Amino acid sequence: MTSTVPALGTRTAEGSALQAVLLDMDGTLVDTEGFWWDVEVEIFAGLGHALDDSWRHVVVGGPMSRSAGFLIEATGADITLAELSVLLNQGFEDRIDRALPLMPGAARLLGELSAYEIPTALVSASHRRIIDRVLSSLGAHHFALTVAGDEVRRTKPDPEPYLFAAAGLGVDPARCAVIEDTATGVAAAEAAGCQVVAVPSVAPIAPAARRTVVTSLEVVDLAFLQGLMTEMG
Repeated sequence: MTSTVPALGTRTAEGSALQAVLLDMDGTLVDTEGFWWDVEVEIFAGLGHALDDSWRHVVVGGPMSRSAGFLIEATGADITLAELSVLLNQGFEDRIDRALPLMPGAARLLGELSAYEIPTALVSASHRRIIDRVLSSLGAHHFALTVAGDEVRRTKPDPEPYLFAAAGLGVDPARCAVIEDTATGVAAAEAAGCQVVAVPSVAPIAPAARRTVVTSLEVVDLAFLQGLMTEMG
């Protein structure tokens, strides 16, 4: 079959062009970072503890084991990490069943990457059960690979999830563009050697080498991502 999509090209003779796009989920593609905090506040209120709003910046973007562990230690709540993890997942699922708002520009970007057949992976610290629920709204067909936080030995900020995704797609991490919304995710992607586009959701993220900060996915398209690779190449 002949494609009707104009060829932008994803590789050059110098090997400097975009090979894949790896995307975070919560706060990057779906507007759900606030959901996690709301669930945490609700659960700890039921346990008789009020969460300090300043802790939100500590727990955002991290693996559940780290954020939940921090909140247990900070509050002294009488609950185990395993018990809290179950409650957090259940509470989050209840919220996304009621509403799952996409971030502005997310649907358009995913559609464009699919149209041009750019290898794309979803790389999240959320558990598989959560990712599969969200994929029903995002569209699983947009992703050649999805990586959940409970499927790797070390999740973000460790580089393992992004290295795992690049290996699964058969691409060079240095030729991957990663889109993230938190400092934790940015650290993971940069440690993996990827080019990073940061779209801050809760806390500010400063520009740096191999890191471009934008205000919204609405300014990110395939040409933008390929331009980043041309600049570094």
